[in-house]
Amino acid sequence: MHDPVNDLAGWTIAFDLDGTLVDTAPDLLGALNVILVEQGMAPAPMTAVRQLVGHGLRGMLIRAYAMADLTISEEQIATLRPRIVEVYKGRIAQESRPFPGCLDALADLRARGAKLAVCTNKPEGLARLLLDQLDMAALFDAIVGGDTLPVQKPDPAPLLEAIAQAGGDAARAILVGDASPDTGAAKAAGVPCIVLSFGYNDLPPAELGGDGVIDHFDALAGAVAGLVASCRAAAESL
Repeated sequence: MHDPVNDLAGWTIAFDLDGTLVDTAPDLLGALNVILVEQGMAPAPMTAVRQLVGHGLRGMLIRAYAMADLTISEEQIATLRPRIVEVYKGRIAQESRPFPGCLDALADLRARGAKLAVCTNKPEGLARLLLDQLDMAALFDAIVGGDTLPVQKPDPAPLLEAIAQAGGDAARAILVGDASPDTGAAKAAGVPCIVLSFGYNDLPPAELGGDGVIDHFDALAGAVAGLVASCRAAAESL
């Protein structure tokens, strides 16, 4: 008889990156503000753009310009984005750090036999660079970014690709995320989703449509065990 707490062999746990595994907002905002100052604008405060990190540099730029009562065109975004990425690459792990308890939780899941994957809308090259600089890349069996496929979350394809690359099966997978692109992708893929309340939530965590909300990585093992037990019970009842 399986022990859902201690036996996760055959299961894949996929994670969003920004706002889920790593608090990247300080470095993203730092890069954004370099560009805003170059454009003759005032720096944006963290409180104004933190919740938009999960929607990428485009969303952050639109918000920053709106705060200054300005409208930014798609052409301007396309022009400024490479400069922001250039600045961001130079400071990608200057202030960004894994959330408290994250590394211990990942090690625990691996010790229980789970495969781990990253499924992020961050460009794959930037995701790998960040994880490399934080010495986290080796923890994951697959890393799928926002440009790995032609589509991004909430489309289910990147999540399914991350699970497949990790050698997993979507029928035995869980996504851990913090925003609507995560819960949307999970729902479309038929994969349960655990929402982290401390990330870059674009809606109140309880309203994101996940299968559970946790407030700290210390609670992740229990949440995973509960979902695994439910899935096993459902399968056994068929």
